Amino acid sequence: MKALTAAEMREVDRLTTERYGIPSLKLMENAGIRVFEIIRSHLASFHLDRPRRIAVLCGKGNNGGDGLVAARHLKNQLPNVHVGVYLFGRTTDLQRDPSENYKRWANDGGSVTEIIDDSVWTRVWEEVSSADIVVDAMLGTGLRGGASGLMARAIEELNRFSRNATAPLPSLILAVDTPSGLPSDGETAQGPVLCVHKTVTFIAPKIGQLISPEASCCGELIVKFIGDSSPALPNEVGKGSVRWAGPDEFESLPLVRAADSHKGMFGHALLVAGSVGKSGAAVLAGEGCLHGGAGLTTIATPDKVLAMVASSCAEYMTEPLFSTESGTISAANVSSGRFASLIEGKTVLALGPGLGTETETQQFVLDVVRNSRIPIILDADGLNAFAGKGDLLRERKSPFLAITPHPGEMARLLGVKTSEVQSDRLKCAAEAARRWNAHVILKGFHTVVCSNHGQAWVNTTGGAGLSKGGSGDVLTGVLAALTAQFGTQDWLRVLALGAYLHGAAGQASLGYQDPSGVVASSVAHSIPMARSTLLREVQRRG
Repeated sequence: MKALTAAEMREVDRLTTERYGIPSLKLMENAGIRVFEIIRSHLASFHLDRPRRIAVLCGKGNNGGDGLVAARHLKNQLPNVHVGVYLFGRTTDLQRDPSENYKRWANDGGSVTEIIDDSVWTRVWEEVSSADIVVDAMLGTGLRGGASGLMARAIEELNRFSRNATAPLPSLILAVDTPSGLPSDGETAQGPVLCVHKTVTFIAPKIGQLISPEASCCGELIVKFIGDSSPALPNEVGKGSVRWAGPDEFESLPLVRAADSHKGMFGHALLVAGSVGKSGAAVLAGEGCLHGGAGLTTIATPDKVLAMVASSCAEYMTEPLFSTESGTISAANVSSGRFASLIEGKTVLALGPGLGTETETQQFVLDVVRNSRIPIILDADGLNAFAGKGDLLRERKSPFLAITPHPGEMARLLGVKTSEVQSDRLKCAAEAARRWNAHVILKGFHTVVCSNHGQAWVNTTGGAGLSKGGSGDVLTGVLAALTAQFGTQDWLRVLALGAYLHGAAGQASLGYQDPSGVVASSVAHSIPMARSTLLREVQRRG
């Protein structure tokens, strides 16, 4: 689905009413219900042994109207919850749909605290800061300039109190449509931006929520439909090249396997990985490939670590490669013809996890990338072989190369600082893809997936559970597995699916544990669950 600017979103709202006959008041009601449902689901994970307090902070615009709808449903449907509504302004200032929803809230016995000056905010701060859940419905996608005045003060104080949404309480800070203060179109914020745990946005993601410098303030991004158009209108109205890697993007891929399937139908992936001290990288890439669905998986690894790699998992095959004295892959594997014979009959080559940076091994990588003709996934130490000489990536025989750098690796490829990469991740990835005639998967918060033709997807699955060594090795295996299964005809979509499933598996691995305890092998084992969940979502939308 295309990501939209604020102006494009207004056009989608207009067309939703015009074409589908859904009045704006109904759209606001639907939006508020989606907010209510997320909060209800969050509360379900707690034992309601005491009344829970929810503070709903509302602005005077449509964003505040959404908050009033959510407050009404929370009050009426959750009896063990106390809901306080705080309006930045006077109720007499409300117009049209927000005014109507204020009347509905008041008719149901709800009250509103009007925050009209600093003294009122100071007085209610104790109530707000003691809430279990804070709902941010202050500023929406129509923001012009930056947050200012009382709202800016509220944002700054909430950020300090919640330690930018990392403190134990509030247990949930939920932004309605977008975090207050975040520009919708991707520009740098001109004022403070509220850091939240989750953002529920409606109909389509906004450009700023995916790629702006403050996009991480969104926390987990949830997209909910509130009309009848699904992705149709965003795809029609959106003029940009950035797409959100949501479930609708993968409907065209053959996610369901035929009853008469066999391993030969799903490709043979060759993973070149590992060295002495880093055999685990090969194991994890292999697990990602197996659980990602490749028909056959072979791991080629230095002979000095073959036994450790082979004994770690019964399902994949292994091949020994000549080793250097330090236990990395020797360049002799190329000069002897050993690697050329090994790659015959393989569908895809994944190269890099745990290889090390010894000079001879880096030469092996350079030779293999230059001469291999099958699709290549290049990661980790495979990328480090090209540090400072990224333009050599163009000098290859394979028409299909995907590189998977994290920001530090991308900086080394380009010979720039990591901060330069992070300052505009989309631009950096897109320019590198064109420059090297390759697909680029720039990892990190909101992984960017770009083709060499200027198309781009931004993936929002994942989270803190992936911030552990080995997660990138699993992704390499998953990308190889999906390429083996689905080929390269629609490779950008296939690679975006890999990033999506990898992130979704990270989320699925959590259960009730803290993200700090998630390990990469758990992510690999959760890939089939993530794929099953995606399939159900696609079927539900269909």
